[in-house]
Amino acid sequence: MKKVIVLAAALAMSACSTMKSSSDYDPNINFNEIKSYAWVVQKNDDKTYHLDGLMDQRVRSAVDSQLQLKGIVKSDADKADALVNYFTKVDKKINVDTFNTNFGYNPYYGPGWAWGGSMHTQTTVREYEVGTLVVDIVNRETGQLIWRGSVADTIRDKNTPEERIEVVNQAIAEVMQQYPPKPEAK
Repeated sequence: MKKVIVLAAALAMSACSTMKSSSDYDPNINFNEIKSYAWVVQKNDDKTYHLDGLMDQRVRSAVDSQLQLKGIVKSDADKADALVNYFTKVDKKINVDTFNTNFGYNPYYGPGWAWGGSMHTQTTVREYEVGTLVVDIVNRETGQLIWRGSVADTIRDKNTPEERIEVVNQAIAEVMQQYPPKPEAK
């Protein structure tokens, strides 16, 4: 249960923050030829490449919608041009901020009431988690990865199912915006 909660939190990215997305692809592939896809069939013992429950349904639904908008239809695995899968990961990060101040009243500055130059330092350490969602597209015939997109953001808790759906949809839209890749002009 704890694993499901942690992985679910990985996708609960805040709508108000900036998601960072990136992609990579095989430049030898003609992505215009990919007209159909199927989801990779999960093995029961492989828990590292799969989310359970509602978050899995939300991610798959969001990817299905994005691919459908691009004119790519869902098909049987043995007939599809490409296979699609996703995975998530959570990284712990540490942020250290130090603030120096040299203002305020200093009674030891000299005779009388004078503002002095005392130096005060305050350091705060904050640990936070960054969730990353990775979407893979694989050539069905060769099994080779042909496109990978990822989106990362600081994890923030979302309380309602509607908020979670919205965040997943935004994350998938952000990453799938880069598919199909546009080759650079030479």
